[in-house]
Amino acid sequence: MTPAAIVTKHQNTLIALAVHAFTASGIVVAMLAAIAAYAQDWPKFFALLGFTLLIDGVDGPIARRFKVETRLPSFSGAALDFVVDYVTYVFLPAMALATGGFASNTVSLALAGVIVFTSAMYFADTRMKMKNNAFRGFPAVWNGVVFLFFVFRPPQEVLIAVTLGLAVLTFLPVAFVHPVRVIRWRPLTLVASAIWSVCAIIALISGLSPSLPVAVGLLVATFYLATVAAVQQVLELRR
Repeated sequence: MTPAAIVTKHQNTLIALAVHAFTASGIVVAMLAAIAAYAQDWPKFFALLGFTLLIDGVDGPIARRFKVETRLPSFSGAALDFVVDYVTYVFLPAMALATGGFASNTVSLALAGVIVFTSAMYFADTRMKMKNNAFRGFPAVWNGVVFLFFVFRPPQEVLIAVTLGLAVLTFLPVAFVHPVRVIRWRPLTLVASAIWSVCAIIALISGLSPSLPVAVGLLVATFYLATVAAVQQVLELRR
């Protein structure tokens, strides 16, 4: 191997490792979120989870831009991403639900157990993505769901119904949108995602007690994001 080839190989390795390190930084932020949960500082907890969501949103495009998989084929970025995603999308939100004072200890722990169990099964399912890049079944975005629980503080019956309903939907062939990768109606989906994000930030600033317009914005954007892919799925089936 020539000196130039050796230098190129080392450069490729360093670039790939830098991208993977950026992905792995999400787990450090997750640890800080866990500390915030222990202190019952829920605005800080969800703000940190939001930061991990930002990392997760940009690390994939960066990895594809620099062709990380070909630069360092011995390292699985997908496996690393799954580890970070499970902690931030599932485990920590389940812990928040269990300790957030929504219901009795027995009910809260049972619901948290349902979340971590069903999501672990979902993460192992190789069919989680459809041909149009939508998710097959509820994609275990419990960080968003539990955030809404903290904002709206629903009655115990609603909490149980929503959690169990989404757990069942995890295993059903119902489409859920990927805000960026699903091409159909993408501009509208991105607008809805932006509205949700802005309303969520305002809710955090207000200590998870937003004004009525912000709460309505959250609900409308959530309804769109939760149903748009299923509507598209029905339209495709009717063709």
